[in-house]
Amino acid sequence: MIQDFFMAGFGGQGVLLAGNLLAYTAIEAGLNASFFPAYGVEKRGGAANCTVVLSDGDIGSPVIGHPSTVLLFNPLAAEKYYPQVKVGGFCLANSSLIKDLSIRSDIETVMIPATDMAIEAGDARLINMVMLGALLGRNQIVSLDAVKSGLAGILPERNHRFLPMNNKAIDAGFAFTNR
Repeated sequence: MIQDFFMAGFGGQGVLLAGNLLAYTAIEAGLNASFFPAYGVEKRGGAANCTVVLSDGDIGSPVIGHPSTVLLFNPLAAEKYYPQVKVGGFCLANSSLIKDLSIRSDIETVMIPATDMAIEAGDARLINMVMLGALLGRNQIVSLDAVKSGLAGILPERNHRFLPMNNKAIDAGFAFTNR
């Protein structure tokens, strides 16, 4: 088994944290994982993306030419990366920000109002947890409980007061796609 994931948005949306958390949780579950982040030089607002490859065997490369699963956080990411999704793949797109996506018939595309759901969970910056929860509702490569536990493991202690909000956002995303 090998699965690849690509996440893209802009700095401040938590794209890299979501990818890191997915890889960390997979490692804790006994899988092999690679996490390959890339981001612009701007502190906030620049492009941010990452690839995560999970496998029960060896991983040859963290580079993905045409990813099977793509999470798109904003319109610029959609414009640039939606055409790259592998035929037969899956795309989760933030419909709160991405308004005019020409849906491809050769992949499954789910539009989720992730920013709106994040605000409802307590903070717009929780978009990453909504998107990750939605991914897990569609593909339970790791368990929901493992991700929540993993989040407590990678967040600095000073941020643990935000765990309930993060867990609420994860649950909301999961419920959206796990119907």
